[in-house]
Amino acid sequence: MNTPTAMILAAGRGQRLRPLTDHTPKPLIDVGGKALIVHHLEKLQKAGFHRVVINTAHLGAQIKAALGDGQQWGIKITYTNEGTCAEQALETAGGVRNALDHLSDPFVLINGDVFTDLDYQDLLSALPEHCAFKLWLADNPKHHPSGDFVLTDEGLLKPTGENRLTYSGIGIFRKQLFTPLPIAPAPLGPLLHQAIAGGQGCGAHHTGLWLDVGSPERLAQARQLAE
Repeated sequence: MNTPTAMILAAGRGQRLRPLTDHTPKPLIDVGGKALIVHHLEKLQKAGFHRVVINTAHLGAQIKAALGDGQQWGIKITYTNEGTCAEQALETAGGVRNALDHLSDPFVLINGDVFTDLDYQDLLSALPEHCAFKLWLADNPKHHPSGDFVLTDEGLLKPTGENRLTYSGIGIFRKQLFTPLPIAPAPLGPLLHQAIAGGQGCGAHHTGLWLDVGSPERLAQARQLAE
């Protein structure tokens, strides 16, 4: 298939990282000498991605000013605007629905606040025909010990069972999952669970580095690992 579009979610408020995120959007926080979102852009470009969509809300003008059109990374960046503050943001599924016209089918979706050594070339693997999405799962972190989904030996996801793993915030999705939605705030979780109940959820286990940079402690850990 043609190289899919990647969408990086960057509209969040970063509430747990205040006061830092009062004046700096979380995707632009420095990790290892570069903005957190730049780690994603570099990895996407290296893997062969050419087009990236970034949704913005809180301090979104700063993100656009810092990244521009993506030319310096050899990619084309398109921005979708969800307002100027977190209260206006559309949540994950709503943000994707708002950006759907700019996305390929399927498309890659990445949370802008994760830090990982996942090889983004893995995201180019073909999505099985029976799957509405494929999620990359990570070992459960201390702040989320119960995990999200069970990954079967056949690569399917189940909502309950032993040895649940945590959704890493990285996946590849078919547009059909989002087309029925109105452009309004909507979380991703209910869509995932509905598709999984219908046997349409696939997954893979990433056993390497993965951090959700959502607290001062985890930000410090990411910075240490990036040195």
